[in-house]
Amino acid sequence: MGKIAQKLGKRIKELREHKNLTQLVFAEMVNMESSNISKIERGIQIPKEESLIKIANALDVSVKDLFDYEHFTDKAELIKKINCILNDSDLKTVQNYYKILINIK
Repeated sequence: MGKIAQKLGKRIKELREHKNLTQLVFAEMVNMESSNISKIERGIQIPKEESLIKIANALDVSVKDLFDYEHFTDKAELIKKINCILNDSDLKTVQNYYKILINIK
């Protein structure tokens, strides 16, 4: 499976663990085998639409939230995105970003 499956699985696992649910308990909540939950979380299997809805409901999030895995981006990609934002900004905005970064460092 590709990167989407891996990121989706990682996100589902993150949300499940945030709710302090084991794979077994979570699997029962969504009426799936725990082995399937494991495959989903490892990015080996992509859940069908029906299962995505059950997973989202069990985690109290929207299906869209399951695909909110931007924070899993690696450092090089984040730096590239930050540089794009900075390059598209005027000097005053870049100065403000700099002040913010210095103060949170």
